[in-house]
Amino acid sequence: MVAGYWSFAEGYYRKDGLPTRHLDIIRLALRPLKELYGQSPAAAFGPLKFRAIQQHLVARGVSRNHAKQVGSIIKWAFKWAVSREIIPATVHQALATVPGLKRGRSAAREPEPVGPVADHVVEATLLHVPVVVAAMVQFERFTGARPGELCSMRPCDVDRTTDPWTYRPESHKTEHLGKTRIIYIGPRAQDVLRPYLLRPADAYCFSPAESETKRKEEMRTRRKTPVQSSQLNRAKWHPRRMAGNQYDKDAYCRAVHRAVDRANAKAAKDAQARGDEPPILIPHWHPNQLRHSAATEIRKTFGLEAAQVALGHSQPPSCIRD
Repeated sequence: MVAGYWSFAEGYYRKDGLPTRHLDIIRLALRPLKELYGQSPAAAFGPLKFRAIQQHLVARGVSRNHAKQVGSIIKWAFKWAVSREIIPATVHQALATVPGLKRGRSAAREPEPVGPVADHVVEATLLHVPVVVAAMVQFERFTGARPGELCSMRPCDVDRTTDPWTYRPESHKTEHLGKTRIIYIGPRAQDVLRPYLLRPADAYCFSPAESETKRKEEMRTRRKTPVQSSQLNRAKWHPRRMAGNQYDKDAYCRAVHRAVDRANAKAAKDAQARGDEPPILIPHWHPNQLRHSAATEIRKTFGLEAAQVALGHSQPPSCIRD
């Protein structure tokens, strides 16, 4: 049954001919089902075995939200099997009686709430990221765009005839639900974005290849010794990885994490050179927290409904609800 559902998922969860990230989530969710009951008849699976998987996840230390997600996907797999008449309908009906883990009513670990990142932490990080990534961070902080929406931005998607500018992503998280997504670009975000619109209309605004070129130019500018003839061309003949024309969410997040490490290393080194006490290090943060920072600022200035619209949520964001 698991093999059949996986074959179905590989064909169903695709976008523009490519597999979506949801496939990775499904793979991880089906793993405990295979490990514990992979050799058992699917028709013999019931609520007690489902609860055993829940407890298995809790014992492994996964968060309550992750355990709930795993349970939902397992139920979906059995529902799919019922719709194909692979197993009796009573199997899924029985599983539907088992609720997900409730807050305060299970031993599952509660995940840390995702909150905004302090502006002073962002400013300290910006000193150690490439110029292109710095622009991405600032744009996301000012608009509340999702990292994926930011990475896929192209000049042709930005309408500069309106005030403020509007950005309609070609693809976004909730498009399969028939929803539209509009990102409003105010004056501060416009100043950040303007130089990255001077390219072909269908090219991505934020390019890793462009970022790498600028990084090397900065290194040459800061160089204090003359370049030797043997160093004029040190490019690898067969590099393991080439910089592409579009950032993805993971690369964007890694760039931020590396910058935090560099900022903390420099602060520690400077403190040691001065003979001072070890400094207070800035915490690691991820780009999605910038959405919460933007939402908090928009809510304070324009109200809760404006923050909800800016973030593209159907309900007011939990991080800024009254």
